[in-house]
Amino acid sequence: MIPQSFIQDLLGRVDIVEVIDRYVKLKRAGANYTACCPFHSEKSPSFTVSPTKQFYHCFGCGAHGTAVGFLMEYGGMGFVEAVKDLAQGVGMKVPDEQRSDNERRRAEQGESLHEVLLRAAQHYRNQLKDAPQAIAYLKKRGLSGDIAKRFGIGYAPDEWQNLAAAFTDYDGPMLASAGLVKQKEDGKRYDVFRGRIMFPIVDVRGNVIGFGGRVIGDGEPKYLNSPETPVFEKGRELYGLYQGRRAIRDAGRAVVVEGYMDVVALAQSGIEYAVATLGTATTPLHVQKLLRQTDEIVYCFDGDNAGRRAAWRALENSLALLADGKQLKFLFLPEGEDPDTYVRQHGKSAFETLIEQGAVPLSRFLINELTGRVDMSTAEGRAKCVHEAKPLLKQMQPNVLRLQLVRELAEKCRLSPEEISQLCELGSAGAARPQAAPARVLRNPVTPLAEQLLRLLVLSPGLALTLSAEHQALLDAPEMSPVMELIAAVRNSGVTSSAMLFEVTRESQYAGFYQDVAARSLTDVPDDETARTILADVLLKLESQRVETEYRRLNAKEVRNEAERTRLQELYRRMAELKGSASAGAQQRM
Repeated sequence: MIPQSFIQDLLGRVDIVEVIDRYVKLKRAGANYTACCPFHSEKSPSFTVSPTKQFYHCFGCGAHGTAVGFLMEYGGMGFVEAVKDLAQGVGMKVPDEQRSDNERRRAEQGESLHEVLLRAAQHYRNQLKDAPQAIAYLKKRGLSGDIAKRFGIGYAPDEWQNLAAAFTDYDGPMLASAGLVKQKEDGKRYDVFRGRIMFPIVDVRGNVIGFGGRVIGDGEPKYLNSPETPVFEKGRELYGLYQGRRAIRDAGRAVVVEGYMDVVALAQSGIEYAVATLGTATTPLHVQKLLRQTDEIVYCFDGDNAGRRAAWRALENSLALLADGKQLKFLFLPEGEDPDTYVRQHGKSAFETLIEQGAVPLSRFLINELTGRVDMSTAEGRAKCVHEAKPLLKQMQPNVLRLQLVRELAEKCRLSPEEISQLCELGSAGAARPQAAPARVLRNPVTPLAEQLLRLLVLSPGLALTLSAEHQALLDAPEMSPVMELIAAVRNSGVTSSAMLFEVTRESQYAGFYQDVAARSLTDVPDDETARTILADVLLKLESQRVETEYRRLNAKEVRNEAERTRLQELYRRMAELKGSASAGAQQRM
């Protein structure tokens, strides 16, 4: 757990304009900066970055957040990864007081491993220059020097200790920890990768974390991957994601293929939105990472039985993460073809046409597979179909897609949707069960005065510290709950900027609402004196509403006791005072 105090200090040093400008070229537009949005395709810039608020917002697609949020959404990073990336950029070290000794050693080792793997990648690239057989192989596969450079492709000579030329400490522990060398029974070391085209595997921050090696010729194994290390876990990483992030955003889709050469060959042909798993089946973490980047994933497999089995595993590992608005499709290539051979023979347009016309939506693939495995003309076959569908449907979120699948399955199995839902233990099939909306997209109806207060406090969090107990008592109403939670967050954390406030309230049920309010007032940044004047005016109106409401309630009673009559007189005098204050304030502002 990273302390909130550290995140506040970090955001105080980070300039969101510099962070985003590394990925998206920004242009100054008055007090803010603009660009074409990196999260959706557009021709006119609607993406705005505020240096004063340290906040970005797209008026086209609604994307918004802080520097941390940008790295998470654009870079596909987790929260901790994003914080570490920002900290590294401003020379801060993420505190690890709460880590165990084991975790600290692992983190330190990870930093060293990145350096070792980067040096190895540079060495392999240099070796490629003097390897005519490797260069000839790459040219035969249609790769240009620019593509080889973009992906950092290198070559490991067919020598037992070639890495000794790059590492004076060849017998030290780090090369073994990085998965680059192994040791024989007699104690002698040797390089893991020999006689192979080398593909560096890069994480979302651009660090080399491992390698894939493709043998030249007919040797075995055809592909050899780095073993898992403290910085490399196959089930988490995707080859080509770092290089293809922008293209994935622009295309609105990611194509998942099975090999390094498939990714590189597609990129060579202009299809730069392809990624590959690293010798493993597609995992939920892969799917989660890709759905942060795009709304459409196309799994591309061979059309044989092995390809269909791989596709089914990908489907099973994707179901729990499917949300309405997200699409997963399956493309099965003609027999004997893979993406590399297909795109080299037929070209970019043919491959993209194949995606558009031949990719099967997940819903159709699921239903066709389930019904194709049994004899649907018999009661026994239909019963088995429902039995096999049950664990799949139970994985899914109770959304519109699942409801549609239930209805389609019911029709094919000669049952009603309610019966399918009951048999699969899904609850009511008449409508999708309401989901708890993610905090970042929560919308809350509030009164105009409550929203005005929120705008002030989001823009100038320090104002929350000026509110007295009497002021806070005016906010004791259901529609003011977002305001009260915001005030409590400021008081508990001591934040002083909008960006810090968004991170402090990241897990709040109102987090998305606060960011929406800030986005709607992105160009409205009042000075301190104006903000205090507006705040006083809003509080005055709130008290006036409270007093008038109580006055009307008491005045409507036909019989009043002495205490109520006294209270009525007090309320009448207070109303007059408040009206006088409001008039005086209006004259001052004229």
